[in-house]
Amino acid sequence: MSDVDDLVTWLCAQLDEDERAAKAATSAPWWHNPGKVWLDPEAFEQFDRAKGEEFVGYGESPLSGCVAATGPASHAQSMADAEHIARHDPARVLAEVDAKRRILDLMMPGRPVYPGAYGQAYRDVLRLLALPYADRPGYRDEWKP
Repeated sequence: MSDVDDLVTWLCAQLDEDERAAKAATSAPWWHNPGKVWLDPEAFEQFDRAKGEEFVGYGESPLSGCVAATGPASHAQSMADAEHIARHDPARVLAEVDAKRRILDLMMPGRPVYPGAYGQAYRDVLRLLALPYADRPGYRDEWKP
């Protein structure tokens, strides 16, 4: 197996893991609405919005549920964290996995690697696709772009 084949095989395993995690997560669309806060049972009974937390919800209604509370609703960083989490819901992760797999289909193990600049461009794309996973076991320094 060539270095490119090893990289493609390893990257496919990372995408499999991303897909597994996304499918295990709450599947309804995630959203963030800075105008709403998640109230724990005590705060809800008193309807004390000052005790509310910024949150990422799922489903069609704010009553559907909370995926994650990120901190006090009045805290700007909590709002930014909630927005970031909502933007990376399982549907988006699955779409990214699908797009990356389509790119990898162009370079599956056993397919010829073209010499010259064209082949180098493929290798560069593969290395860039693998870069976000550099902190995972099995990533090799020689794959860095």
